[in-house]
Amino acid sequence: MDVSAFDYTLPSGRIAQEPARPRDAARLLAHRIDTDATRHLRVRDLPDLLTPRDLLVVNDTRVRRARLVGRRPTGGLVELLLLERSRPGRWRALARPAAKLRPDRPLEFEGGRLRATPVERLQSGEWVVQLADAEGGDPDALAERLGRMPLPPYIRRPRAPARAEDPHADADERDYQTVFAREPGAVAAPTAGLHFTPELLAALDERGVPRTAVTLHVGEGTFRPVVAADTGEHRMHAERYTLDERAVAAVGRCRERGGRVVAVGTTTVRVLESCVCDGRLAAGSGETRLFLTPGSRFAVVDALLTNFHLPRSTLLMLVSAFAGRERVLRLYAEALEREYRFFSYGDAMLLARGGE
Repeated sequence: MDVSAFDYTLPSGRIAQEPARPRDAARLLAHRIDTDATRHLRVRDLPDLLTPRDLLVVNDTRVRRARLVGRRPTGGLVELLLLERSRPGRWRALARPAAKLRPDRPLEFEGGRLRATPVERLQSGEWVVQLADAEGGDPDALAERLGRMPLPPYIRRPRAPARAEDPHADADERDYQTVFAREPGAVAAPTAGLHFTPELLAALDERGVPRTAVTLHVGEGTFRPVVAADTGEHRMHAERYTLDERAVAAVGRCRERGGRVVAVGTTTVRVLESCVCDGRLAAGSGETRLFLTPGSRFAVVDALLTNFHLPRSTLLMLVSAFAGRERVLRLYAEALEREYRFFSYGDAMLLARGGE
């Protein structure tokens, strides 16, 4: 399909810069695909929309403190996003400004305690950097301690070399991590999960809604724009996942009792639908490049809780594959008219087939 078919106009003021407080107070556009009925609720109303027959599936990845802000040898600011480690201290990273880095000219963070020496610039524009702790400690552990949450670029935060100069740092440390976070490895949050609170989980438990988890470590590719003109020309970024036998068994029991598999977020969808083999869900781990667009089949997921996504993004294409492009864009227009908040810290929508 033409990528422009997934475009829409979003006023900049609708991009949420802070989450709802409490997080389950975020608004929820709940839409029944089979009846075309829409309700405007709050995320805290989710227990009323699910039954004990259903199964809630969440992503338990944990976001790393992957963003470092420091100084170049000239004194200018530099920012690194640590993406993937190849061996102790050696990372593939995004840099800003990437063009001003030079091999073997160390960058300094937190007054020089942590150093990152650029080694090689890759064809992708990323850099390979070598970390070092000036006091001889573990540089990877030090980077995790000094780093900040890698918020997406549309959430505006101060760009300063010291965390103390960012008044949002402590709040984002809490806000940009889900209550399910267990397995470190993501450089972006599975944002639909950000809406959940201990109180909401307790209400779901009281309702008797079962829950299981998968793992998908969200990569930087989730924020990269689709530059191809046609969806068939886009190469999806790879993300590491794990689906264990417990989750497969939970899905099987849900099917036996006639319930719905409710995926919390597009990342959860990608894991579940990547692990279908000969029509059956199978446990496994690896990397997925699954790219779901209109016309794709969904073998596992019956309902999707998700945020409102960027125009022309692979996430919007996945949601359109699940519920239909025209329907999704119509619901987005309704959300804009009703002043919903968009993107990572924004409001949510539930797209479902069946239910009460």
